[in-house]
Amino acid sequence: MVGPDAEIRGDIKLKEGFIIYGRVYGSISTAGDIRIGKTGSVYGDINANNIHIGGQVFGNVRVEGRAELGKYSTLDGDLIYKHLYIEQGARFQGQCTILDEKDNHGES
Repeated sequence: MVGPDAEIRGDIKLKEGFIIYGRVYGSISTAGDIRIGKTGSVYGDINANNIHIGGQVFGNVRVEGRAELGKYSTLDGDLIYKHLYIEQGARFQGQCTILDEKDNHGES
């Protein structure tokens, strides 16, 4: 977990989930889920199983499952996903690509 007063600079690679309430300047890659709280910001690309964005992401996001954009969220980047949920009030600027259900890696 990255607390609200924490700032991380550099890429992060994990096997499990990650919760962000502070700022991350770098790409994040995990086989688990990522949750970005309302106070959280990521300035880099994200690869994860599922993601819930409650804060800000400035970079491209790729998830193998579900992407959720909360009502206070901002996503400025492209999004690749299988399932997408957007709450009223969320801000999204970028392109969407839906992964084929039989394609786990987005490759044809």
